[in-house]
Amino acid sequence: MNRPMDQRPPLSGLKLIVLTFTLPLATFMQVIDSTIANVAVPTIAGNLGASYSQGTWVITTYGVANAIVLPLTGRLGQKFGEVRLFIWSSVLFSLTSLACGLSNNLSILIIFRVLQGALGAPMMPLAQTLLMNNYPKRLMMMAIALWSTTVSVAPVLGPIMGGYISDNYHWSWIFIINVPIGLAVVVLVHLTLADRETKRSKPTWSATSFGLLAIGVGSFQLMLDRGRELDWFNSPQVLTLCVLAIVGISLLIVWESKNPEPLIDLSLFKSRNFTVGLTLISLGMMLYMGMVVLLPLLLQSNFGFTAFWAGLATAPVGFIPILTTPIIGRFGSKIDQRYLISFGFAVFLIISYYRSNFCPQVGLQFVVIPQIFLGLGIACFFVPITSLSFIGMDPKKIAGASGLFNCIRTLFAAIGASAVTTIWERREALHHVRLTGHVDAFNPVAIEALNGLTNLGMSQEQAAGYLARQISIQGNILAGAEIFKLCAICYLFMVAITWLAKPFKASAILERE
Repeated sequence: MNRPMDQRPPLSGLKLIVLTFTLPLATFMQVIDSTIANVAVPTIAGNLGASYSQGTWVITTYGVANAIVLPLTGRLGQKFGEVRLFIWSSVLFSLTSLACGLSNNLSILIIFRVLQGALGAPMMPLAQTLLMNNYPKRLMMMAIALWSTTVSVAPVLGPIMGGYISDNYHWSWIFIINVPIGLAVVVLVHLTLADRETKRSKPTWSATSFGLLAIGVGSFQLMLDRGRELDWFNSPQVLTLCVLAIVGISLLIVWESKNPEPLIDLSLFKSRNFTVGLTLISLGMMLYMGMVVLLPLLLQSNFGFTAFWAGLATAPVGFIPILTTPIIGRFGSKIDQRYLISFGFAVFLIISYYRSNFCPQVGLQFVVIPQIFLGLGIACFFVPITSLSFIGMDPKKIAGASGLFNCIRTLFAAIGASAVTTIWERREALHHVRLTGHVDAFNPVAIEALNGLTNLGMSQEQAAGYLARQISIQGNILAGAEIFKLCAICYLFMVAITWLAKPFKASAILERE
């Protein structure tokens, strides 16, 4: 007879090695699928005879379905068992990925993207939960480090992979590539954890809780995805979604606080370190994803990079986390996590301020070298915050806490991407108008510039077009510089928030356990 997982000793030997690589791979596959299709939307829409606006629903529907189901992970794990739920979620994610790749019209593709997002949602939080619950206590930080690295690197690599596949192969391979990886994950997890199933129970389900969750979180995700295209709050549709999100989430909090068996365990917020950790990971991901989006935009608008090459130039951010993960996993538990987190934010702050000096004359090294060092900040950001939030928590609560943690983190990442894009466009427009105001027949500098261009052989129209292009570039750069400076200020405040957490050395907690 199999004993529940929480009554078994941690894994060791070959099984531990297999689990170490399999669960982060599952997380990587699931996270990357939220970004890999972004750059392929024009290709997908064109191939299926749809407009770009219609094609964006391939991204939106996946994000909405994923965000709604993520907080349910804890309850689903109690009902079906965490190992069983992870395996079936991986199977269904793989099958719906195959169905997405085989879709021959946009409506069918969107239906399967909804199913892919919903059915695959438990994979990421359960990968974290199963790692933590099966790892030796002395190596717990290593487990967290491995899982966190995939979460930080996948959003950067997703657009690169999506761009390469759509440029060189049929877009369907963006989804079909998940199938062999997913099946390998299923087989290896089954061989490793089949006899370590968690204890099952029959949690009660509240239709009211789920309905409010779906309305609140779904409306919020839709608002973020559609806002930029519909000009945000100038659109009645976006305003309606905003009101639904506020009302739905507010009523959900009130309802769950009075519900004896809540769908979302609000008691988790009684832990100061979990609350601080959740705040830091949410704000940190918002700023990080904003930078992930902004830098390629600057490269494409000012240097003529394609989406693929712009993504490739930012890819070095993944090098340092991969190299430093074993070090932080091995020695990080002996250090107060607040020092590591503060150091990580300090690295972000310095690089953000450095990049506020972006100008048309900078070389590629201005992008690549800071990206390498940014990886050090990421390594000292994701791992210690996750450690701060979860180590010492009751194992029975980890699945639910991880679902909530990843849901809010994902939503704030979407906020960062949407907000940065909108701010950049609007500030660029403002700077464009201001700079254009200086180009007139009464400005001697403008007259001299136009004369210099015509002396080089340009016509008046060509010279005016060249100046207009330079004004656009300057507007893009000034807007980007302002955003980078704002990010630097935010990181300074986040260092202060870090010290609201209780003193925390992971090794001390694990030794007591």
